[in-house]
Amino acid sequence: MAVKVLVVDDEKIIVKGLTFSLAQDGMEVSAAYDGEEALNMAKETAFDIILLDLMLPKMDGLQVCQEIREFSDVPIIMLTAKGEDMDKIMGLEYGADDYITKPYNILELKARIKAILRRNQKEAKPAEDLSVLVFKEMRIDTESRSLYIEDKEVNLTAREFNLLELMAKHPGKVYSREALLKEAWGSKFPGDERTVDVHIRRLREKIEENPANPRYVHTKWGIGYYFHV
Repeated sequence: MAVKVLVVDDEKIIVKGLTFSLAQDGMEVSAAYDGEEALNMAKETAFDIILLDLMLPKMDGLQVCQEIREFSDVPIIMLTAKGEDMDKIMGLEYGADDYITKPYNILELKARIKAILRRNQKEAKPAEDLSVLVFKEMRIDTESRSLYIEDKEVNLTAREFNLLELMAKHPGKVYSREALLKEAWGSKFPGDERTVDVHIRRLREKIEENPANPRYVHTKWGIGYYFHV
């Protein structure tokens, strides 16, 4: 089946160029010209990847990205004229997978799209023998991919669960950001390693009573993260 791409940009000439170029690679391209339209389309259609401009009418790209992350882990690449480090960090903070500044090389964009799609389409690893992991009040069901704390289910995104499951299966083992990207995402990640920090922060907000003083997911300063109760 053709890869479904949503291109979100208020500049119609950019949308037209991207649509033409991606269609040449056999992709099925849909377009949205403002933030509200993009959000509604993302809710209605299961896209394989979204190319999202930062500056949009009605709702900016950061807000669109943040709201999409409430219900979907669809890969999102930010396309924007803003190239400052803080803008890139904000994009990652709000849930983007990658960030490309305008003007960009279309071949580089295609390469990043394909790298992310390869990562997402890679077959799942065989399940471990232990399907349920229990740590005091925490119970992780790896088959149903469910998390319970004090018998209350905690809703995690697929990537948050991947990170928690990986570290919980190897308590005390310290993982670098690079290792977490490689292991939890299934293959070498083509984006920014700082996305790990974003996902860890969100994971802590959901599972820790005090995220600033975590009980489960700990930081090894200068190295990475580890699970310990």
